[in-house]
Amino acid sequence: MSLATTKTSKIDRLAELTAKKETSSGASLWREAFRRLRGSKMAIIGAVVIAAFVVVAIVGPWLAPYAPTAQTWRGEVFANQGRFVGARGENLFGLDHLGRDMFSRMLVGARQTLLVGVVSMLIGLVLGALVGVVSGAAATLGGRAGQRLDDVVMRVTDIMLALPSLLLAVSVAAVLGQSLTTVMIAVGVVQIPIFARLLRGSMLAQGGKDYVLAARSLGIRKRRIVLTQIMPNSLSPVIVQATLSLATAIIEAAALSYLGLGNPDPAVPEWGVMLSQAQRFFDNAPMMSMYPAVAIIVTALGFTLLGEAMREALDPKLRG
Repeated sequence: MSLATTKTSKIDRLAELTAKKETSSGASLWREAFRRLRGSKMAIIGAVVIAAFVVVAIVGPWLAPYAPTAQTWRGEVFANQGRFVGARGENLFGLDHLGRDMFSRMLVGARQTLLVGVVSMLIGLVLGALVGVVSGAAATLGGRAGQRLDDVVMRVTDIMLALPSLLLAVSVAAVLGQSLTTVMIAVGVVQIPIFARLLRGSMLAQGGKDYVLAARSLGIRKRRIVLTQIMPNSLSPVIVQATLSLATAIIEAAALSYLGLGNPDPAVPEWGVMLSQAQRFFDNAPMMSMYPAVAIIVTALGFTLLGEAMREALDPKLRG
């Protein structure tokens, strides 16, 4: 099975899972899903990790004991000679190659990482939702002309899904130039086809519901049916995917920064930039790389665990 087929099958499956509004017991889908989430260790661990990350990102700059850009201990570090300062009482994570406090830079860098991840996800969500609404409305209520428009839009999204996400992001970033905004846009573009196909699939599942047929029989305008009936009832899978996309956005943004396509100012703390700077000194100071790498992995894992738990909670095959 090809990569594009695997991606589209997962997206379509998520749209199917959230199309059903009632469970067999009569409880609402989201109420039942929330009950399952409360008993899921995976969801709890993911939520704790995410909460800790968000708290650090918000209050980190105030908790940092030193200025993240201050080279206070520059005279103690000689990177060209392989002499570094590790963890000690006044520097919990040691010093980087310029004599800056690593602990302070990690705390401040969390906010930058969260900002990049959230903005990237929102770019993909908003633009993808617009594409998905147009395609879903055309396929559901647009007649023959709408079907042709839907086919064109879906073929374009399938092409984008067939490309490796990191390769697509690197291509966009290379065209736009090196900057933090470029990273956000590049990672956001990668998310567009995912949200578009997901929302379109959910709208197709809702298009045949009784309430849509009743609205059409009453002569309500198609645009109003789409905007006030079909679309609001199709947003459930998008919420789940947004959680998963945050994990992907954080990893891909860090990868772009690692490749030198991120913020052109290396003094600004950001975990991907810190990882890129530390790679040259891995033999003599491996912990300089380990701190940002572990932070990226654990944060992405938290979003992934919560997102996967939400997906499983919505799957009727796994309900007891």
